[in-house]
Amino acid sequence: MKNKTNQITVIYILISMFLAIVCNKLFLEYISPIKYLSYSFIKDALFILISGIILKYVLSKNDIKNSAVFKKLKNTNDEIKESNERYDIVAKATSDTIWDWKIQEDSLLWNKGIEVVFGYKQDEVGKSSKWWFDNIHPEDSIKMSIKLYSFIEQKTEKWQDQYRFKCADGSYKYVLDRGFLLKDENGKAVRMIGAIQDITKQKEEEQRLKLLETVITQTKDSIIITEADLNDGKIPKIVYVNPAFSIMSGYQSNEIIGKSPNILMGPNSDNKEYEKLITAIKNREECQVETISYTKNKDEYWVSFSMLPVYNSDGELSHWVSIQRDISEEKKQEVEKEQLIRELTRNNKDLQQFSYITSHNLRAPLSNLTGLLNLIEDIPIENQELKEILDGFKKSTHLLNETINDLVKVIVIKDNPSIQKEDIELKEAFENVFSQLDFLIDLHKPIIKIDFEKASFLNTNKAYLESILLNLLTNSIKYKSENQKLKITITTNPNKDDDTITMVFKDNGIGIDLERNRNKIFGLYQRFHDYPDSKGLGLYLVKSQVETMGGTIGIESEVDKGTEFTLTFKNK
Repeated sequence: MKNKTNQITVIYILISMFLAIVCNKLFLEYISPIKYLSYSFIKDALFILISGIILKYVLSKNDIKNSAVFKKLKNTNDEIKESNERYDIVAKATSDTIWDWKIQEDSLLWNKGIEVVFGYKQDEVGKSSKWWFDNIHPEDSIKMSIKLYSFIEQKTEKWQDQYRFKCADGSYKYVLDRGFLLKDENGKAVRMIGAIQDITKQKEEEQRLKLLETVITQTKDSIIITEADLNDGKIPKIVYVNPAFSIMSGYQSNEIIGKSPNILMGPNSDNKEYEKLITAIKNREECQVETISYTKNKDEYWVSFSMLPVYNSDGELSHWVSIQRDISEEKKQEVEKEQLIRELTRNNKDLQQFSYITSHNLRAPLSNLTGLLNLIEDIPIENQELKEILDGFKKSTHLLNETINDLVKVIVIKDNPSIQKEDIELKEAFENVFSQLDFLIDLHKPIIKIDFEKASFLNTNKAYLESILLNLLTNSIKYKSENQKLKITITTNPNKDDDTITMVFKDNGIGIDLERNRNKIFGLYQRFHDYPDSKGLGLYLVKSQVETMGGTIGIESEVDKGTEFTLTFKNK
């Protein structure tokens, strides 16, 4: 800068001297004598030299001042550049979306965060606050804008708010927006700079925690949270209990927090279960325990609870959570159930013994009675009344014999749940049954249709199958309708999904009122018609035999329209 000042000064002196010489020559030629010209030129030269010195001084002062201004501007630019670099680094480090709003001009600028966080390209971003407010969730927009403009009017410097901001794909993110207000010398708000932080995950986690808190506080199960480590060999100290725990145990939270759950144990608590729990805590394993606990008033109650380890983000054990349920009523019912099973087992054995004794004790006199009645048939009886009495007696004896035989079959089924199975041709089984019912079939001449084409063989017990068919056919003939010809249809269908065979046995007899009798249709000694020879054992026997073979039986029936039985047999 100093060389430049000297150059300017020299140029100034040279030009001034040149002009002075030219002017003096002109003055001499046209106006003044030579003596006066020398004097005038010397005076001009001195003036030019003095003014040059003054010019140099002035220029030197200006150079010093300009150097100071330049240095200051350079420092300012360096500071601005450094600030911008810090701004960019902070923006990248925090992933925040930075915005700069010139309030008077309503000019809004965004950094690259608007694209990184929300997915907007630069040409999609509006340049005014309208675009900003238009992309705030409708439920949050009015509330947020009122709070923002109220903040600007109050002229405080710092502002923050939470709202939902729309992304480029139409979804919304929860954001935390912080702003700083800049004012002019008159205190008027002229500019606002802010940073938007995506807090969607925190908000979702907050909502999840609130939901969990609601579940924990509202659930009827007792929940205990303890410390991580054993407390002098005891269960870790309690740090939280929910309201259900206080209801269950009688201890309020301030009475139990800081103490070990060992306080709930008593004389009848299961020590083996306690040792199992301590071992699980030492090994940091989940554990399920059932034991007797004690309330604050020392009342006993059965409790079933689990201990679950909770780990922090570093994989370190931080707490144990115990979910407890009062199972006192269940235990009581379990004891009553076991007592009832013992009584039923004993009663069942007594009934079986009674059935054996009854059937065997009646066999001998019944055989004798049948033999005597057969002998009487050979003796001619002229008295008609006596003959009718003997016929009735013979019929009753025959029914009694059938009843005892059926009872014996039921006893055999109940005593032998496992039966021998074999492959049976259904057509052959039906022929055996028909031969036993020749007399009834010839007497009533029913129309019987049989279709075994889809399933002609069945792996089951032959005696049981023939007994089932015999009972069903006998019932169909016995309870036929007097108003129409009896029709019986029997079909079989295989079920490939579960390897079973379904048999449908259908007739058009008098039917059964299922609205009144469905729940007792297969019961023992259940009768649904006023037939004198009905014993109420047939359907009970059929169901027992079907279920013993691992099958099922269902019924659909309508009065005066007929009955349909659906039997399903396991075919293996």
